[in-house]
Amino acid sequence: MSSGIFLTAEWRHLVMVNFEVDPKLLAPFVPSGTELDFWEGKTYLSIVGFRFLNTKVFGVPVPFHRNFSEVNLRFYVKRVIDNEARRGVVFIKEIVHRMAIAWVARFFYNENYVTLQMKSELNIPENPSDAGSAKYAWRSSSGWSHAELRFSGEPNIPGGESLDAFIAEHYWGYTRQSDGTTLEYKVEHPPWRLWQCGEVSMREAGAVYDDFGAILGTVPSSSFLAEGSQVAVRRGVRLE
Repeated sequence: MSSGIFLTAEWRHLVMVNFEVDPKLLAPFVPSGTELDFWEGKTYLSIVGFRFLNTKVFGVPVPFHRNFSEVNLRFYVKRVIDNEARRGVVFIKEIVHRMAIAWVARFFYNENYVTLQMKSELNIPENPSDAGSAKYAWRSSSGWSHAELRFSGEPNIPGGESLDAFIAEHYWGYTRQSDGTTLEYKVEHPPWRLWQCGEVSMREAGAVYDDFGAILGTVPSSSFLAEGSQVAVRRGVRLE
């Protein structure tokens, strides 16, 4: 079991845009000891942008690195142990704008972080009848890319068997290590309330994602904005 808290933070206003993808494309990235997680016989890839707030590593706030944005590309796996299905995520690439954050994630978890210039624009209305928006942008050699959602209404916790619940409620992370083994870590947070998306804008989102770039240019299967919460990421354990 994972033990000890590595990181605490708030993850807020998560833009989540989700695409059905051929499982054969994901298979080379599945860490040892896990298997692809399917929803109604389909596998999914998600681009996720969100805000890290009040970040602490081993209980200590890092100066100038407490609040920042991240955008990641992820898919979904599970590990079955003692009749328990640990549903988790695998990150293909994660973007931040702070080099120290990328270094820590690579050093402790071997996550594929890159450092790019980023910006975010959030309009979260107090009145549910008003329209809101959330946008995360990053700059590569191809110029500025972004993922943006527009929404309105009240956020709600999704139904347990829905696609949105499947996407939002994975509480484990799995990372392939340089020696081929797998690191497993637990992410603790309550179920999130979601706003349903009314409009999606994706600009050059696939520019830094190699073979997955073409998928990010297609019509998504679903999209939503998660309210987020306080989270705790436990220290990783290497699987035997």
